[in-house]
Amino acid sequence: MNDKTDPSRFRQDGRSTGGEVDYRAELGSFFASAAGNNVEKLENFPCYVPRQSIARFLCLTELFKMALHVQGDIMECGVNWGGGLMTFAQLSATLEPVNLQRRIVGFDTFSGFAGISEQDQHEVVQTAERRPHGYQADSYADLQRAISLYDANRFIGHIQKVELIKGDVAHSVPAYLEREPQTVVSLLHLDLDLYEPTRVCLRHFLPRMPKGSVIVFDELNNRTWPGETLAVMEELGLNRLRIQRFTYEPHVSYAILE
Repeated sequence: MNDKTDPSRFRQDGRSTGGEVDYRAELGSFFASAAGNNVEKLENFPCYVPRQSIARFLCLTELFKMALHVQGDIMECGVNWGGGLMTFAQLSATLEPVNLQRRIVGFDTFSGFAGISEQDQHEVVQTAERRPHGYQADSYADLQRAISLYDANRFIGHIQKVELIKGDVAHSVPAYLEREPQTVVSLLHLDLDLYEPTRVCLRHFLPRMPKGSVIVFDELNNRTWPGETLAVMEELGLNRLRIQRFTYEPHVSYAILE
């Protein structure tokens, strides 16, 4: 435990040492003061990115490659600051530049958790973010701008690739599928943390996932967020899945539908 202010504001309570917090603070200071303008720094991003962020980027790259030859869209359920969504978008533009049919769709309230259910509670492990409006990242406008810049730097950028769907998934997911009845899902990324929204997304998207498609979990077997595991048990069944993980990223696991 430490009482230092972490510049990475959504770090799980009590899991970082003072040294880790100091490292992130120093990294931010280094990025701000280092030689070169912001574009030059972004072009050399490995100089300024934590190892953990590189690990997650590699992890998402491997997951995208698993779904690369599967027909269907990518659904990112829980967008937060948008790093995962835009990783999938950049990978699609890079690895399959003429795939006009693959869309990357992000679902989020952009105002934090809509609510907390009984299934999300844990008797021992507590966190300040397990509350209504927890993990609030007001990133919608910034991501719209990021998407516009992304479109300006890809092949066939006049055809929409990335879409943000704002609202509670209990309403936004069925409304989206009513609007887009042709939807097939090749990769479903569940990063909602909570029981009810995870259950909703599984219930609506699973029937649209062919064999070979990929389900990605961010909080499976996570003591802080038990709701995701309970939703997967109810809607899919753990014993029906071959759940695998990466040796270099502690949170992400996945299953390929067989």
